[in-house]
Amino acid sequence: MIRALLAATAALALSAPALADTLIDNVDGLTIDDTGGVTRFTGLVIGSDGRVAQVLKRGDARPARIDYKLDGQGQVMVPGMIDSHGHVMSLGFSALTLDLSETKSLAEALAKIGDYARANPDRPWILGRGWNQELWPEKRFPTAAELDAVVGDRPVWLERVDGHAGWANGRALDAAGITALTKAPAGGSIERLAGGKPAGVLVDNAMELVSKVVPAPRPEDRDLALAKAQQILLARGVTAIADMGTTIEDWQAFRRAGDNGTLNVRIMAYAMGTDNMVLIGGPGPSPWLYDDKLRLNGVKLYSDGALGSRGASLKAPYADAATKGLRVTGDTQLKNMMSRAALDKFQVAVHAIGDEANASALTAIEDMTATYTGDRRWRIEHAQVVDPADIPRFAKAGVIASMQPVHQTSDRLMAEARLGPNRLSGAYAWHSLAESGAKLAFGSDVPVELADPWAGLAAAISRTGPDGEPVGGWQPQERVSRELALTAYTAGGAYAGFAEGRFGRLVKGERADFLLVDRDPMLASPSQLRATQVMQVWVGGKLVHQAK
Repeated sequence: MIRALLAATAALALSAPALADTLIDNVDGLTIDDTGGVTRFTGLVIGSDGRVAQVLKRGDARPARIDYKLDGQGQVMVPGMIDSHGHVMSLGFSALTLDLSETKSLAEALAKIGDYARANPDRPWILGRGWNQELWPEKRFPTAAELDAVVGDRPVWLERVDGHAGWANGRALDAAGITALTKAPAGGSIERLAGGKPAGVLVDNAMELVSKVVPAPRPEDRDLALAKAQQILLARGVTAIADMGTTIEDWQAFRRAGDNGTLNVRIMAYAMGTDNMVLIGGPGPSPWLYDDKLRLNGVKLYSDGALGSRGASLKAPYADAATKGLRVTGDTQLKNMMSRAALDKFQVAVHAIGDEANASALTAIEDMTATYTGDRRWRIEHAQVVDPADIPRFAKAGVIASMQPVHQTSDRLMAEARLGPNRLSGAYAWHSLAESGAKLAFGSDVPVELADPWAGLAAAISRTGPDGEPVGGWQPQERVSRELALTAYTAGGAYAGFAEGRFGRLVKGERADFLLVDRDPMLASPSQLRATQVMQVWVGGKLVHQAK
């Protein structure tokens, strides 16, 4: 019945003229109200401009004249999901290259790499990502020699799942000129064997030594990757995403898609550093383009690395290693780049994972607010490990906590090992941040995690993983309500990207971005939420995806 309905409504929608008023009636609709609560409705009128013209409740009179009427047959309608932190082009390229994210051992990863190399004999480099040594029994970084044993005829470069470390074989190290004499750049490290020979893994800023010699993708490669990324995002119900680390080449791909009418996912772009910021935006943030499909909002900066590769900067040494992590960008340089961006009213988003990095980013923002007044909406990306004493500083400085719930469920055991039992109270502290008055925006960090807002919602309300563990939730005091979680994936994401009033809620005047799904997120259990099926996706009042 539902599939027949979907086929019929899709045919109607796709055959409708571009300028037509549409009534989608008989739905179990929910959206976010002005207070962050959930409001119910039963019908939606979409104007010829692709905006919501009316939100109808049970008993409200339906329009007498309408061009198209679709019967939702009681399906659940929710606003389109907004992923507030992802990497669009990396998602597309990850789907088109070698994916090691499911490997459970070093041997399995090596076998997959060897199979991929044999299946692609004409590729000059073997590229991919997704490995995570914490999921392997070995619990250690892999080596170049191990890669050489399966692919020795050409360079191999494979990024860790978090994008903060890379694994190279001997050919790749040679291509980059990396030897025992090579010094790691500031904010990076080169793993070494006894005697100083590079072991094969490079962390954070040291990754650039190899990545700069990897052949750059062609424009047509980027267009294909963008198309693939959009396909994946829409299938999960993501209608808008904050792209964290946009390059000028990425921006050009976004513009080409916008120009030829194939840009269906709304992209709020944050340039990769101040150089790309100036190349893309010039004197300031771009205007909204393509009916609110694209805008350069600001710049993405880095304070530290990642917890998994021990690059997150901590106030005290790691519990499982004699290091405090890495500061990718020092305090003075970070403040200079923030000031350069704020001077021209670019929004600043700072990656900070460790408690020291978060404290330093907060201090920098506090210093900036005296000079750069107005509605700045400073963002800290991830805010994974925060000293409880620093949590109130977010709200006081007007800092948006852009967080990824699935990181908590994926990282739980690793975080316990890295931090020890006495530093977990400020880890992935969604509830504490919200209670302090900070605004939350939720995302996935795709392709580090799947671009799956339903898994994120489940994690946010339960603090349990797909296996239901741990029973009762990990640090369960940090669970959030369903309403807050849904807000953080919709209206909160729009606010974080200066898009409120344009999209993010199903209210009169905003873009009609919505989903028809097979269950009510306000009623489904965490396991049911993870199994949510997205039946249809509409962006700007147009059907852009439907389940097969």
